[in-house]
Amino acid sequence: MKKLVLIMSVAAILSACGSAVKLDNVPVEDKAGQAVSGSGATGNAGDGSGVAKSNVTSVALDKNAQDPALSAALKTVYFDYDSFVIRSEFQSTIEAHAKYLKADKSRKVNIEGHTDERGGREYNLALGQKRAEAVRKALQVQGVSDAQMEAISYGKEKPAVLGNSESALEKNRRAEFSYR
Repeated sequence: MKKLVLIMSVAAILSACGSAVKLDNVPVEDKAGQAVSGSGATGNAGDGSGVAKSNVTSVALDKNAQDPALSAALKTVYFDYDSFVIRSEFQSTIEAHAKYLKADKSRKVNIEGHTDERGGREYNLALGQKRAEAVRKALQVQGVSDAQMEAISYGKEKPAVLGNSESALEKNRRAEFSYR
């Protein structure tokens, strides 16, 4: 008896999951309420490709090239050995991020301070924090709200490059912008 009730309840649940709506040829309207031509997502463009033609406009990536949140080259500020002084060559990076953050007060950024592998754990965490704070203060001087920024230190825990060479160590002494 229990098996019969169980089978009937499973059948009832599965039949409730079924749908009579056909998704093959769904009419699509644009924002103006006009029908958009095309045969759906699985339609044929007539060229044998099996892909429907679309009226979607492409995005120009050049517009986003000025966006520091999207540009990998502008996401990092490098520091000298045992220093948290921002070098003058990174002033334009700071200014670009300040402009980006001031344009929209809802944007938030984590500034992550990092060090190379030399030194103890506590020392490197403190130095990483000083690097992140230096960048945060530079952004604040440019007019960015303190509520939009958070300085975090990872010390030597997240190296950008593995190795003991001077070039590897230089790449690890950094502060990185991470937008959330």
